Amino acid sequence: MTRVRLGCVEYLNARPLVVGLEHAPEFSLRFDVPARCAELLHAGDIDLGLIPSIECLRGPEPYAIVPSVAVSSTGPVASVALYTRRNPRDIRSVALDTTSRTSVALTRVIARKAFGVSPDLVTMAPSLEPMLAEADAALIIGDRALFLDHVAAGATKIDLGETWTRVTGLPFVYAFWAGRPGAVAPAQVRALQQARAAGEASSAAVARSCFPGDPAAQAVGEQYLRDNIRHSLGAPEIEGLRAFYSYAAELGLVDFDGSMRFYAERD
Repeated sequence: MTRVRLGCVEYLNARPLVVGLEHAPEFSLRFDVPARCAELLHAGDIDLGLIPSIECLRGPEPYAIVPSVAVSSTGPVASVALYTRRNPRDIRSVALDTTSRTSVALTRVIARKAFGVSPDLVTMAPSLEPMLAEADAALIIGDRALFLDHVAAGATKIDLGETWTRVTGLPFVYAFWAGRPGAVAPAQVRALQQARAAGEASSAAVARSCFPGDPAAQAVGEQYLRDNIRHSLGAPEIEGLRAFYSYAAELGLVDFDGSMRFYAERD
């Protein structure tokens, strides 16, 4: 059997999607930041990547998506946020954590749709104080955002998942499994769906494995997986994804013709 090379995101929110896959004979698994997963997939160095959703439209050829599996939220996501000491409508520049390209695109969409601004963007390492010294706002994502004490820093946290749902009434999809057509067989699609189901049922165990020896972090992680993160890709999420792609296309970030391709779940 040829093993499918999986590229997974290293953040806590993606870990429930790979429960039991580390030793599955049909897969090999590596972990990277979201943007790196996309780069590896575009280059053909992995067969299937848990890629930022915006990157599905930026590959060398149209990608197919594994149905029913994603990293999404409806309302507050907690781990994708803008931090600022200004009124959002006064933001003229944003320092970007570019480890997720979807969050960068979402920042531009939210800035325009929710705040009526088009800020200049600058790329920086994800450290709040240097970012806010350089720009009016800072985009920080992932586990770093989940545990960042913005109150101590005197900053306001603008949760981008919450803002997206407030503006659109829809879920937001941050990432999903995608690859070239034919990269996975229906049986492997079902194995990925089964891993998601197992992960969703074991959020406490996932949090413990990600933060060994740190009960406080484990409690935060478990609550985050239970209350903020969703791993479904159903009709509401697909509608939210289409809205995001349409808004991103309006800003010239991608081309989107309204179509999406999915892998088959049955032979």
